[in-house]
Amino acid sequence: MKVLSLNVPGLRRRKVGDLPGVTAVARIDRRTKRLTKRLNAGEIAIIDHVDVDRVSGEALVACGAAAVVNVATGISGRYPNLGPQILLDAGIPVVDNASPELFERISDGDVVRVHEGMIYLDDEVVGKGEAQTQETVAAAMAEARAGLAVQIEAFAANTMEYVKRERDLLIDGVGVPDIRTSVEGRHVLIVVRGYHYKEDIATLRPYIREYRPVLIGVDGGADALVEAGYTPHIIIGDFDSVSEKALSCGAELVVHAYRDGRAPGLERVEQLGKQAVVFPATGTSEDIAMLLADDKGASLIVAVGTHWTLDEFLDKGRSGMASTFLTRLRIGSKLVDAKGVSRLYRSRISTSSLLLLVATTLITIGVVLSVSPIGQVWLNGLRVAWNGFIFWLVGLFS
Repeated sequence: MKVLSLNVPGLRRRKVGDLPGVTAVARIDRRTKRLTKRLNAGEIAIIDHVDVDRVSGEALVACGAAAVVNVATGISGRYPNLGPQILLDAGIPVVDNASPELFERISDGDVVRVHEGMIYLDDEVVGKGEAQTQETVAAAMAEARAGLAVQIEAFAANTMEYVKRERDLLIDGVGVPDIRTSVEGRHVLIVVRGYHYKEDIATLRPYIREYRPVLIGVDGGADALVEAGYTPHIIIGDFDSVSEKALSCGAELVVHAYRDGRAPGLERVEQLGKQAVVFPATGTSEDIAMLLADDKGASLIVAVGTHWTLDEFLDKGRSGMASTFLTRLRIGSKLVDAKGVSRLYRSRISTSSLLLLVATTLITIGVVLSVSPIGQVWLNGLRVAWNGFIFWLVGLFS
């Protein structure tokens, strides 16, 4: 296990020396997706995340986390989530079921040391947990796979319950709010910050340039559009994972509220001095984005990064995917799922092959010009022009 020796003035710590484990600045937050926005390479992430999902694992790896300490269970056995395996494969030490008191005893920016499941601050043990290995994660994943049947049964029950609650919305569109953005007869591109969303957006650039679809960002999907150089027309969600920059880009804001009308995201919008439309619905934010586009007359709905499979919905911590299942049945063939389109086809022509082709073409043109009468005329003209340029250049310095 590597040792990071830091010399950070002003922080609570004693001389680290050559103590074993990982020593680094700690960043602490109960929400992993909030933490990854400010986690720097070489820092220790302290989180509270049951069943670390694939997206969170990949985000922590991309940030360059030195270690991950989780006060919750990284793999609860509810389903085979991939986050812990991704972290270990990247060589990042993982500690699960750590002492919950860490959130009271460690402050953001403290220098801590993690070694064999123990967490130290100023040479004092402030918490302990279970250091994960490839073997422990493999055993937990095998146990989780055995319990998938229970999740299938829960999905069936969830589907029936969702139909009872949202049949008016699904069948007749009752409850869909009015918006000022014109959607009638246009293509709509809905972006969710899911698997491979960056690659898929890049692949869709020619489509976006040609068809100019209405761009809808679902929570963090709005930031994905902004990062790709686009300005979303509509941002929809509970706004817990979208930046103020995206919320202030001029897009129409639609707050996803609970069925009883409670809208936690509305307060944040009002604090920014913005106006928003409230959409009460039981389903997920990506589902109501599709229902909104369909109700307003979109001719085609293209979805990027959305969740569809059972594993994906369990990976997001949802008890079932009934809302998405029924939403897609409701929209039908109007919906095109572009998730993974970047992996559907990749050019087999390498850069070196293209350069070789260009070089061969130039050589061929040169040979043709050198042996043909017309080519000789062109070459003589080029020589005269070149000699004239040299004569002019010399004249500048004489």
